[in-house]
Amino acid sequence: MFIDTHTHLYSESFNEDRDAMIARAQQKSITHFMLPAIDSTYTSKMWDLKKKYPEAMHVMAGLHPTHVKPESLKGELEHVAQQLASKKHCAVGEIGIDLYWDQSTKEIQQEAFAKQIQWAKEYDLPIVIHCRDAFKEVFEVLKNENNDRLRGIFHCFTGTEEDALQALDFNLKLGIGGVATFKNGKIDQFLKKIDLNHIVLETDAPYLAPTPYRGKRNESSYLIEIAQKLSDIYSISLSEIGEITTKNAKNIFNLD
Repeated sequence: MFIDTHTHLYSESFNEDRDAMIARAQQKSITHFMLPAIDSTYTSKMWDLKKKYPEAMHVMAGLHPTHVKPESLKGELEHVAQQLASKKHCAVGEIGIDLYWDQSTKEIQQEAFAKQIQWAKEYDLPIVIHCRDAFKEVFEVLKNENNDRLRGIFHCFTGTEEDALQALDFNLKLGIGGVATFKNGKIDQFLKKIDLNHIVLETDAPYLAPTPYRGKRNESSYLIEIAQKLSDIYSISLSEIGEITTKNAKNIFNLD
């Protein structure tokens, strides 16, 4: 049994074969799918998917850092607040800081990140962090917001061993996806030093497809390729990887 802790199944990339793609994943014993938010334009699509697959789909609320724009920030954050107040969510995410695409919005990205962490703590929800070219800035915000209610996942972890240990200090699990299977992914070089109890699996579908599908559209069924890579790294069986990472994910998201 496996859980895809980060998959954009509502994406336009799946409009032609969404149900078949979900069925492929379920046939591989992937039982739960965590749906990270991007902005208000996707909210209805996420809840439509939840309605169709009520037991399997779990919806997050949040504003993705690449969608933090001065002209729309106030309205988008109000939408997140309204969603959290009116519906049950599994997490606040994906939130964070992305300085790869736009460094000019760094300050408002940090403000939006901090505000959404505060809401997560208020509602006793985990956070799911997006970080690109911004480890220093992400850790600064986490340090300011750190308390015993802070918990969550460092999504698509691509940092150093030092970054990994720092993330664990903030009560975060590492979301391991397709990058772990890349020849130049680097995290596979130190991952074995990180206890498996701190690891969860994710695809980030339709992005970051693992080897041997790299460069193609990613999908949740490819989670097994990532699990197999961890099986090789940790020298334990695929079923043990599934058992441990599923338990970790259930603990984070309060799944029965």
